[in-house]
Order: sequence, then C-alpha cells, then structure tokens
Amino acid sequence: MESLKTQKPILVTGGGGYIASWVIKFLLEDGFFVRTTVRSLKDKNKIKHLLSLSETYQGKLEFYEADLLKEGSYDTAIGDKGGCEIVIHMASPFFIEGIKDPQKELVEPALLGTRNVLSSVNRFPCVRRVVLTSSVASIMGDSSDAEKAPEKLIDESYWNETSSLHHQPYPYSKTVAERDAWEIQKKQNRWSLTTINPSFVLGPSLSDRGDGTSVNFMRSMVNGKFVTGVPELYMGIVDVRDVAKAHIAAALNEKVTGRHIVSAEVISMLGIAKILKTHFGNKYWIPKSLLPKFLAYLVGPFFGLSWEYINKNIGISFSLNNTYSKQDLGISYRPISETLIEHINQLAEAKLI
Repeated sequence: MESLKTQKPILVTGGGGYIASWVIKFLLEDGFFVRTTVRSLKDKNKIKHLLSLSETYQGKLEFYEADLLKEGSYDTAIGDKGGCEIVIHMASPFFIEGIKDPQKELVEPALLGTRNVLSSVNRFPCVRRVVLTSSVASIMGDSSDAEKAPEKLIDESYWNETSSLHHQPYPYSKTVAERDAWEIQKKQNRWSLTTINPSFVLGPSLSDRGDGTSVNFMRSMVNGKFVTGVPELYMGIVDVRDVAKAHIAAALNEKVTGRHIVSAEVISMLGIAKILKTHFGNKYWIPKSLLPKFLAYLVGPFFGLSWEYINKNIGISFSLNNTYSKQDLGISYRPISETLIEHINQLAEAKLI
C-alpha cells in the first residue's frame, strides 16, 4: 500500500489463534506496530506466547479485549489513538468434531463476528484495507464438489454450494461469512477487501496449546488412532507460516485483489503417513495402510464421519489451483514434508505427543 504509514498499527483480530500468532510475529519482525484482540486478557496461559513477543518487541504490540458477538466490541481496537489503516480479521472458530449446535458454535461467531468487525471498520474512516481469513471450505465443501470442475481442478471462481448446517457446518460457516463480507464491502468505496482461502493449515505452532484442530489431526497421525488404517481421504495442505506471509502480502500491497486459494499440495492421509514414516520410522504409531471403504462406513461414525461425508469424500481426489496466490501474493510454498516433520517436532517439544 503506497500510502501505508508504518508508524500506524495494524490490527490482527483473534491474536491467540494458530495462524494469527505467526502473522503477529512476522509483522513485529518487519518493524510494524501491531494491535491484537483476544477474548480475555485474564487467561494468560492462552496468550503467553504473545506476551513473550510483547516483551521481545517492547512497545510494538498492544492488546485489546473483544468479543465476536458483542456489537461495537472492536471499536476501540480499530479507532484508538489515531486508529488503524489495515485490519486483518482472523478471529473465527475452527473445529469439526463434537459440534452440538452448529448455528451457535460455528455460524454465528463466523458470520456475526465478521459483520461486527466490518461494522466497526465502517465507523472509522482511518481504515483503508481489510484482509479476511476465509478458507478453501468456502470454495468447496466436499471432495465430490470438484467433479463439477474441468479435470477436477478448483480455482477461486467457485463457491461452496453443498454445505449446510446439517452437512459440513464448518465449511458452511466460512461460506456465509465470506459472502457477507463481500456484500458489505460492495456497499462502500473507502476500504478494499481481499480474502485468504487456505486449505488445511499445518506446521509448527508458536503456542503449546493442544486443543486446536490442526494439532489434534497431527497427534492422531502418530498416536495410534489410525493403527488399523486411514480412510482414503484427500486434502489440501499448506504451511501455517506460508499462510501468515500470504496475509501480510495481501495487507501491504494494494494491488492484491480478490480471493486467494493458499495451498501447497493436495495429498491423501496415507501420503501424509508415508512422509512421517520415512522420517520418523517406528518412533511413533504411524498408520501403514488404507482403511477399506466398507470399514469406513462401519467405524466412521465413531470418528465423527457421517455416511454422507464418507460418500462424498472417501476415495475422491481433486486438485486446487494455487496459481493466483503465487502471482498475486508472491508466495513460494515450502515442501509439505518440511511442514509435517516440523509440526511433529514442535508437538514433541511441547510434550503434546
């Protein structure tokens, strides 16, 4: 952004999050002033890695409390002391298991939270640019969605039209939130919007928390959960550090526009297991084989996989076109073997495996 004033803080919502923490770290390393919102400043354990960054970069990181569902909650963080030109909105729930009320647990925080932040953006003329953390899930919900694309290659022109509250509620929440953000942006001409749509984000965390979806997935790949075999599921994988860099590139370059699939490679769960097995050998309980599809139908419900999900995802491959992210954001993706190995090493250091 040509007019960016580096002395002005950049707001990152949901700073304690997996990706957001890396965004904050990289911004601080690059010399920017950063503001971040957290749900509670009293829960020091959840933000101790951010408090450590604050000590390292004295006077460069400010904390504000904010609630996704509380109207006006982000006003102070955005408008305080001269305000922010850039808002990177990252706060949103990400979990796919144990969901009891998808409307309240996923859709309302994602949709109403985005509306809340953008309402605050509209109230403060200092803001000129917004970067929204969306997801590949707002582009496609199931692997079978790729069958509508030539050669099963999905790009940013597609929208997820198959997810709902009852099937794939997390992708549904990301879809409705991103659609709403674009509608809000269209109604004004002061601030620009761009979205980052990452695939499944893995890689080392700056926090030693063990409650994240990415952490739980990686732990399941080495703790014996899939000792009988993994289902033939395919997923896009991207390193958390590459996703963080993508957000920063989108924030600082006003020529960056639109949606961006941020994904290094599509790989199967067995492919992930083979990479881990090659590096770690017999150190962990890494799966060695595929679970036959008929067994997936039998045991899937015990792992939170509905028969509809199994029908639309198991055994169905697809591709994600990351060309635009490379061109528009200047990303060079690191190998997923590096991502996976360094993630396991970080979990081991944090004594989470």
